[in-house]
Formats: sequence, C-alpha cells, structure tokens
Amino acid sequence: MLVFENTLTDRGSRYAVSGGFCTSEAEAKAFIKALTRKKKFAKATHNTWGLLTENGPVKNDDGESGAGNVILRMLERAGLKNHIVVVTRWYGGKHLGGDRFRHVQSAVRYYLDQTDV
Repeated sequence: MLVFENTLTDRGSRYAVSGGFCTSEAEAKAFIKALTRKKKFAKATHNTWGLLTENGPVKNDDGESGAGNVILRMLERAGLKNHIVVVTRWYGGKHLGGDRFRHVQSAVRYYLDQTDV
C-alpha cells in the first residue's frame, strides 16, 4: 500500500491519494478497511476509489458523486488493471463545485507519476 498524504489543498479541503495491487471488489474493500485503520483516514469525509479488474470496473464514490468515475477513466487511459487508486478528501467547510473533480484528477495523476505503474 502506497500512501501520499497532503497532495493538494483548496479552500480548506485536503486531499491524499493511495493505491496498491488489487484484483477484486472484495480485495478493494479489504484495502479500504486497512487504510481506514489509520485514524486520520477513518475521519476523512470521502475515500473514493476505482479499480479495473478482469471482470470489469469497480468503484465507490463514498458520497463524492462522480469521483469514482473520474478515477476509472484515468485508470483506463493509463491502461492500469488490478490496481486500486483511492482519493481521500477531508472537507474544509467550503463547497468546491466542479473543482473537486479537477482535484481528484490531479491526485490520481500525482499517484500515477510517483509510482510509475
């Protein structure tokens, strides 16, 4: 499991991105469970994730509607299968509107650039 904390901030909201090898929805849920064992991530407002498996795409928006689809599109473009990417957001008190999707993209791009997967 790779975790990059504080990848970006905007109007009080903070973002982190995590990921690792994963081949099924069950493994993805176990990954999220392990991530949220860290108190900081358990208290996050959203832990959105996407995963491309041999059986198709799997995602969870965790209340940040549309964020899982953003992650899936980026994984498809990168050709990255069997690897979960989780974007974590701590809400800062101000609505970000469409900027939140740009931030999810930036976090996933950061992860892909840092991990060279």
